[in-house]
Amino acid sequence: MKIWAIILRILRQFRRDKRTLALIFIAPLVVLTLMHLVFNGKDYEPNLGIVQIPAPLITSLEKQGAKIFTYDTKEKAGQALDDRSIDAILTPAENGLDVKLEGSEPSVNKSVIMLLQKAAKELQPKESGVADKMNVSYLHGSEDMTSIDQFGPILIGFFVFFFVFLIAGVSFLRERTTGTLERLLSTPIKRWELVVGYVGGFGLFTVIQALLISWFCIQVLGILMTGYFAFVLLLTLLLSMTALTLGTLLSAFANNELQMIQFIPLIIVPQLFLSGLFPLETLLEWLQQLKIVMPLTYGTEALSEVMIRGKGWDTIAGNVFVLIGFSLLFMFLNVLALRKHRKI
Repeated sequence: MKIWAIILRILRQFRRDKRTLALIFIAPLVVLTLMHLVFNGKDYEPNLGIVQIPAPLITSLEKQGAKIFTYDTKEKAGQALDDRSIDAILTPAENGLDVKLEGSEPSVNKSVIMLLQKAAKELQPKESGVADKMNVSYLHGSEDMTSIDQFGPILIGFFVFFFVFLIAGVSFLRERTTGTLERLLSTPIKRWELVVGYVGGFGLFTVIQALLISWFCIQVLGILMTGYFAFVLLLTLLLSMTALTLGTLLSAFANNELQMIQFIPLIIVPQLFLSGLFPLETLLEWLQQLKIVMPLTYGTEALSEVMIRGKGWDTIAGNVFVLIGFSLLFMFLNVLALRKHRKI
């Protein structure tokens, strides 16, 4: 009877907590659906820039699924490659074909090479003049670039964002459930002062965390780093501040730690899938557009530009301002969320 009483108490508790029930049954379906859409996306079709390439090879490449972009000069093609408008440049060589890869994504590099090999194999019996040999070079990265080099910036951004979001949300929730927040709100302190104070206090620890994670990944784990470390530190810090303000905001809508953790599959997991782990071009159009409202996407994109491609401020400035904008927006919404605790 005692065991049955405990079972009934837990069942009644879940029955009263409609959101927990919804997360138990609905959240897994949402995440599985998202995984289905991501993993079953269409095959990646390389974008190839060509300069004075024979027509038979162009036809063969298009048959293999490549998107062809024609350029008058190598300089124009090189600019497009640097802008990532194309994945490789093809130019004729005395001994075969010169292939210059953008190089920052090993999976894309392999797709380009395999496609070229198939096209050359198809043309060779026809004596089209295209030799079997390819002279491959890289704009960024190298042939030795590994998957961890490609995904390193994404993982750095994700772990910084995830842990700060979780710790900040649970800590701010505990301030509320233990009555500390209500006692503070009973003083003359303004809501915005309270929010800025909490962000500043937690922010000191996020600075240390951002520095530690970035240093460890680059110096100890040896993840590829071609840009300035200062930019990496800036971006991880901004990701931390965005996660901090978002975590404290969502904690206002949770009544306990379990409900705070329930936000992970709905807030964190979708951002991971759209942060660059998979080529966005292979996803459905409406799914690609979701990245606009996901802070992690802007952070990991900028980290990849710095760490893999060695880009500077001109390239990442837009992402930096977007992350600052997210942080300010979440802070403003935090101030509004405190209205339900005290009217000022």
